[in-house]
Formats: sequence, C-alpha cells, structure tokens
Amino acid sequence: MTSIFEQALGEDFARLQPMLRKRFGVGLDSGYACIGRGVMTRVRRGPWWTVPFLQIGKIRNILIPDVGTDVPFTIENYPYRDPFGRETVTFVREYRMREKPSRFDATMVLSNGAVLDYLGTHQHLAVDLDLSVEADGSLHLRSGAQRFYEGRFVAFRFPMLFSGRADLRESWDDAAQLYRVKLEVVNPVFGFLFGYEGEFRCEFPSASDAPARLKPVRHEQRQ
Repeated sequence: MTSIFEQALGEDFARLQPMLRKRFGVGLDSGYACIGRGVMTRVRRGPWWTVPFLQIGKIRNILIPDVGTDVPFTIENYPYRDPFGRETVTFVREYRMREKPSRFDATMVLSNGAVLDYLGTHQHLAVDLDLSVEADGSLHLRSGAQRFYEGRFVAFRFPMLFSGRADLRESWDDAAQLYRVKLEVVNPVFGFLFGYEGEFRCEFPSASDAPARLKPVRHEQRQ
C-alpha cells in the first residue's frame, strides 16, 4: 500500500522533490508521522468585512482571523484509521500569534482516487482537492467543491459565494534545507480572504496512530 497522496497523484508522485515525497509519504504502512516547526513570515487577511467570516470559521478551527509576521507555527501530520475504516492523515496547524494559539484542523482521506479534505473539529466541511506536481518538483494543491454536513439530516453543497478556493504550493529549498509553503484563499466574488507564507523543518517520528488531541471530535462518513 502507498500513502493516500501517492495513490491520488499516481505516477506523478515520483516527480515530487524527494523531501516532498517523504513528507507526503506519511501513511499507516510507511509507519511514520511528519511534524513541522517553523515560522510564517506573513499571515494576512482580506479587508475588514472579511473578519466576521473568519471569526465564524475560527469557532470550529476552520479559519483564522489573526494577522502577523514571523509567527511561530507547527503542523502535525499523523496517520490513523478512522471509525469507518478509512486511512486518514491529520493536517493540524497551530499559529502562536497570541497567548492562546490559533488552530486550523484538517483530516484527509482518499475518496474515488482523489484526496478529500475534512475541515474543522467536527468535519463540517468536506472539500475536494486537486493535486499536481510542478516542473520544479513542488506540490500544487487547489480546492474544489465543498459540502457541509451537520448531524444526520443536514447535508448540502456549500455555496462558493460564502466560501473561498484555496491555492497552496509546498516546495523544498535545497540551499536552506527547509520546506516553504504559500497559501491564498480567494472568494470568487469578494476576492482575497486569507493567506500565509512561511518556512519550516520537519522530523519524522515513528507512528501508527494519531494522538487523540489531533483527531476530530466527530468523524463524518459522507463524502
């Protein structure tokens, strides 16, 4: 078995820069996690009217309303098997811009040959991800359709008018021996909502499960 990212990318996975292949090789069969620590050189948001939108997302660790420069952060990628038997990888980020860190929770599974990203503490949003490999071996991630789930009976396609599309690139800087990341979230009508760029280094401890503190409060079966 290969990682969910290798399965989604297929032969293109081999085109990733080797350190990115290791980073996105996290899985139950690989037997390790990836813990990154570094600095976001810039965390920014859109105009003032985006703040209420971001504050709502903060309630369930989906979006971050804070801004700053040289912000210490961590990202923890652990593999585990969820209650529905799906191999899952955590993407939990913490940003220390104030005394209490801001946290962004995501968990990813493989769905119909592509990576599906559940956002938030209760996996309220299921987001389709499109992954590709750039000519320099970096990873390019773009978000697509989003579905909202709450309880047993609430399920609908989330209108993009009230959300945003994410565009993320991760690369390896061979000279500096570290990872670089840049993200922008843009609303199709209102424009730029949120973004960051930064750098980090990783360690790869052995792991066959994720700590409970990184798992969502509720797992969602619907995709």
